[in-house]
Amino acid sequence: MLTGVNGRWQSPLVPARRCLVTGAGRGIGAAVAHRLSAAGHSVALTARSSDELAALATRLPGPSLVVPADLTDPAAADAVISQVEQEWGGPIEVLVLNAGAGTSAPLAATTDADWARMLDLNLTAPFRLLRRALPGMVEQRWGRVVAVASIAAKRGDPYVSAYTASKHGLLGLVRSAAAEVASKGVTVNAVCPGYVDTPMTAGTVATISALTGRSADDAHETLARRQPIGRLIDPEEVADVVQLCVDSAAITGQGINVDGGTVQS
Repeated sequence: MLTGVNGRWQSPLVPARRCLVTGAGRGIGAAVAHRLSAAGHSVALTARSSDELAALATRLPGPSLVVPADLTDPAAADAVISQVEQEWGGPIEVLVLNAGAGTSAPLAATTDADWARMLDLNLTAPFRLLRRALPGMVEQRWGRVVAVASIAAKRGDPYVSAYTASKHGLLGLVRSAAAEVASKGVTVNAVCPGYVDTPMTAGTVATISALTGRSADDAHETLARRQPIGRLIDPEEVADVVQLCVDSAAITGQGINVDGGTVQS
């Protein structure tokens, strides 16, 4: 049962869980971390930006742990999760795979480095973290994994082939993992946002402005109009859906759109 508290959705009487949020320094990751902390969970924060993580930790209402890391390092998944397990005395129970980045170029101009960077951060790093965390969840027969994908996991747009391929792969990973552990008390889902009001979208606005000569306000409005609700998605709206996936034992193997009606499914 969900109850409304201060305009947000909150689950009453939910046991406190050990959570790990990647890409937690800002944007969606920071909103998710705050949402989980406000719901009473302990939240470990990881990203490359140690200063941002430390600042966020001071704002969280509940217990937190700062674990800076470059998740494209093959050793990072084990190092980060091992540190959380040692500090908090048990396995990760909620894993939010939010760290990611985008790139834009025509397919013919997409370099091997561009391609590798998108796959390394958006697909391989989540795979390694999921592989490391899943056994502990299965052993205790309770776990929640939520990957922050994109509506790019559901369709193809021009000039974002590497990003789109990585997000399609992430959704495939989620669906396969969910099928594998559905009978073991563990759920695995993806949240697929449209354009969210985050620093990443601000970077997209700056790129559009630089390439086209249009003003930043005009470029921002163009992205807002791509969504039927006529605005960017708020990071808190994505966090609400992540929380829903954490609360529910019946939602698994899904890619839930949070895109203002852009992609109907």
